[in-house]
Amino acid sequence: MNLVYVAGATMIDLSTLTLVLALIAGIGLGYVLREKKRVDLGKVVFGTIIILIFSMGFSLGSNNELLASMPAIGVNAVVIMALSVVFSIVFLKVARKLVKLE
Repeated sequence: MNLVYVAGATMIDLSTLTLVLALIAGIGLGYVLREKKRVDLGKVVFGTIIILIFSMGFSLGSNNELLASMPAIGVNAVVIMALSVVFSIVFLKVARKLVKLE
């Protein structure tokens, strides 16, 4: 981990600093160019997301340990999802009765 000292004695991870600087640069560029013609970045963002999903899939597919544990992870995910839906419905019914919408 690469740490740098910023603002006195505060340590910041270098990768975090890189992300923050990229965000600040994007905000600054957007502010400067806000009066210019709008550029539709929808296709660029979509393409970037597709590349990120592909790279995540590639990383998952090349990790044998993770692939071996996928069935257990899948069962846990289904249980969490089912409980979330059931309790959302239960709490919704209780809230509707308390507010007297039924």
